[in-house]
Amino acid sequence: MNYRVGRMANLRWILALMLGVSSLAAHAQEAEAYRISEPRLQMLTQAMQKQVTDGKLAGVATLVWQDGKTVHRQQTGYQNIEENQPLTEDTIYKIFSLTKPITGTALLMLYEEGKFQLDDPVEKYLPELKGLRVAVGEGANGQPETEAADHPITIRELMTHTAGFTYGRFSQSQVDELYVREDIQNIDTTLADMVAKLGRIPLRQQPGTQWHYSVAVDVQARLVEVMSGMAFDEFLQARIFTPLKMVDTGFYVPQEKQDRFAVSYTPDPEKGLLPYPNKPWLTKPRFLNGGGGLVSTMDDYLRFARMLLNEGELDGVRLLKPETVRMMRTNQLPEGVAGPDWAPGNLFGLNVAVVNEPEPAGYLPENTYWWWGIHGPWMWVDPSNQIIVLGMMQNTDYRHSRVVHGTASHILYRPAP
Repeated sequence: MNYRVGRMANLRWILALMLGVSSLAAHAQEAEAYRISEPRLQMLTQAMQKQVTDGKLAGVATLVWQDGKTVHRQQTGYQNIEENQPLTEDTIYKIFSLTKPITGTALLMLYEEGKFQLDDPVEKYLPELKGLRVAVGEGANGQPETEAADHPITIRELMTHTAGFTYGRFSQSQVDELYVREDIQNIDTTLADMVAKLGRIPLRQQPGTQWHYSVAVDVQARLVEVMSGMAFDEFLQARIFTPLKMVDTGFYVPQEKQDRFAVSYTPDPEKGLLPYPNKPWLTKPRFLNGGGGLVSTMDDYLRFARMLLNEGELDGVRLLKPETVRMMRTNQLPEGVAGPDWAPGNLFGLNVAVVNEPEPAGYLPENTYWWWGIHGPWMWVDPSNQIIVLGMMQNTDYRHSRVVHGTASHILYRPAP
């Protein structure tokens, strides 16, 4: 579906009738961009309220940025059921993999400084990853049969999840079992420790042959440390969070802010919503998880998303050049390599998915780029229509979170029948 110039007049007339647009005459001219109408925003409010009323979610917050301002914002439900604390505008959330676009931004800032090229071999900067081998079949004693990698993994492959790494929990193979055995993301270790472990484990598949979700973004975080000479958290604070005035974003929640920290909940068919411990996020971690370690608020993440929508700049502060942001949101997968199999209609840029077929992608417009975290928070940046949609929730049932995402995208973007 094309949301830009060229929409048929009769379709605009039908949309005007169905979505309560007050003036048909205003739609007689060619529309410059798709606008999310007030009736659709009201439907979004009602659908999210139903999620809480039906006991599917403890709480959920949504925000829509359009025409240079917030046109929708709601908080429904609780940040802490047991203490009867409702969600507020400044609630702090575990954003998990919404960390990934931030890590990608950090690395691309160093790219702009000439620290590396995207097709540089990672081993040039992390020699622990030199000479990696690739699993080709199951072997004895839990060790896979291997062959040499046909080329060294590149930084572009790290940023497109095609480097050959895995996570150890989203697929089954002897390589995944080795990740579990090595406790690859042990919270009491460092990014450098993780990279050293990766150097001793075969790749799951040949580099550049398959999109496979992985610890590649943690490797990116280690690259930031090596290239900048700074600890990863210090780099993010100095170069991204402070300049963008993201005052509540970091790797843990300090004591004075813990009364604003949302609890995650696990749905149980018999016992309802069960709290998931917040304790790991209450003190500074040793492992600075570049793929999923940050906490943030709706306002903070909106500032980051607005920087991306503005092609690298916000309120006079520029983090990236426009051409770098455009590269980030352009498909970077090798020819013949598909995007995530669980996200039809999408290809992949640099640390973000990119919509190329709207209908299977939940009707998100073509070129929308996005990602989400495993406890449910999500970001959609729609550059064609200058729209940002954010959602925040703390739900451990990631399959249901994807249902919520699809519900929201259908409400906001699906064309009227």
